[in-house]
Amino acid sequence: MRCCTCMIKTVHSIKSIEKCYPTGEEPLLVLCSDMNEYICKYPRTNGAAYKMASELVGVLLAQTWKLKTPVPAFVKISPSHWTRAGKGGVLALGSKRMTSVIDINPITEGGIPSLPKIAKELLRIALFDFWVANEDRNANNANLMFDVSQNTLVSIDYGCIFNTSMYDYPMSQLTSTDTILASGVFEQLKTGMKKQSLPIISRYYTQCIHQSQQAVTNILNVIPTQWNIPQSIITGKLNQLFDTKWMNDTWDNFKVCFMENLAK
Repeated sequence: MRCCTCMIKTVHSIKSIEKCYPTGEEPLLVLCSDMNEYICKYPRTNGAAYKMASELVGVLLAQTWKLKTPVPAFVKISPSHWTRAGKGGVLALGSKRMTSVIDINPITEGGIPSLPKIAKELLRIALFDFWVANEDRNANNANLMFDVSQNTLVSIDYGCIFNTSMYDYPMSQLTSTDTILASGVFEQLKTGMKKQSLPIISRYYTQCIHQSQQAVTNILNVIPTQWNIPQSIITGKLNQLFDTKWMNDTWDNFKVCFMENLAK
């Protein structure tokens, strides 16, 4: 594995895997050597793990934006702990399992307090999604949790950034209806949304872009060689993120989509 300044630690599985989540990526719950449980995604084929790279890049960029997101770790899953046939030692990407959180869905979203603080968090997550072209957080799939102990939103799942990991094509802007701005949770927080200031959000956007750009070298260096991803491919996508036209178009698109959904 390429070395980095300890951005992500590596832990090891310590017992047989007993739980697989019934979602598209079939993530595993793994008890690890630091005595924490991690929800792990893993390379599903012997080819290049492009979606894994997207997941990793996404969570590291989210951290530079200071979005609350589960702590990531590389998880070395022992062959003896893997209960499925045909798998050897696997280097997975884990998200530390959080306590005191609930999944946000149409049933639970009504319980989220409509406070300006939480509305601001949702807008920051939405703006991040516009910037990285995350197509997987939308009205049908919030990909959010709510930390009831800290009264804060938690952003999860980044495997569909770069327009669902389309590394062969330039990124395209999200549409108004395909983002968290068109969701029930946005409607729930709309009262708090009206107190948000676009100039303040714009300054936040500029600051986050600068912080993310400073982290690019570390992000590139931490991608495991075992995933067979040419660094030049990730570099190309990151360069698109910091292209002036892309950044300006993203902000203009976000403003229009925000105002459209706020007016509904």
